[in-house]
Amino acid sequence: MPPTNTYVLVHGAWHDGQSWNRVAALLTAQGHRVLAPSLTGHGDKAHLLGPEVGLTTHVDDIVDLVLDQDLNDIVLVGHSYAGLIISSVANRIPHRVSRLVYVDAMVPTHGENAIDVMPLTQSLIDSAAATAQPWRIPPLPQFPAPFGLFGVTDPDDTAWLRSTLTDESVLCFQQPVELDNPAQALIPRVHILCVGSAPEGVTRRPLPPTQPNGEPSRVHELRSGHDCMIIKPAELSSLLLREA
Repeated sequence: MPPTNTYVLVHGAWHDGQSWNRVAALLTAQGHRVLAPSLTGHGDKAHLLGPEVGLTTHVDDIVDLVLDQDLNDIVLVGHSYAGLIISSVANRIPHRVSRLVYVDAMVPTHGENAIDVMPLTQSLIDSAAATAQPWRIPPLPQFPAPFGLFGVTDPDDTAWLRSTLTDESVLCFQQPVELDNPAQALIPRVHILCVGSAPEGVTRRPLPPTQPNGEPSRVHELRSGHDCMIIKPAELSSLLLREA
């Protein structure tokens, strides 16, 4: 009997595909097909990081995966920065995507980049500009509890997560999203917001009350730090299963 759904889980900036391990295991245990690739410059592709790696590179990564694997009716899930990626993928291959799920993610409009969606990103680029490799942005630091490392505070989880993080290219945050294909606007989308644990100065742009397809926005709140796939995998998996 074939899997019920196919999930493509896209990690955010600085992370790699391993960040989805717990969620992937739970979804797979329910009989679903799950792919959680590492983007260029991360995980097993960390050696490919360079100044030329940008948002377009990461969009190509996911589009190529979907086409190479001949995936259809996928639930395309993006965490954080990957909200830009899944939006762009949907613009390129809308006929392959059944649903978009934004997990504490950037939600762009046509022509916007990460800086537009979250202006705080510019400060990271400015800091990198003063270094010997101005194209390279290191991971965010660990904050005191309750904020931790991307919201992760458990010592073992924090140590493991830190070992997987790699730098990000400035171009990832500078390249704009293209949403000029009318077909992408018809794809239903869901937003899962992590609430209750955001460092000072990190603000979220309000979501529009309606989806691009005209339906009311579907929004779920998850009491968790930013990396909910590590902190609250069961709760996140339940939401993904409910909304698929």
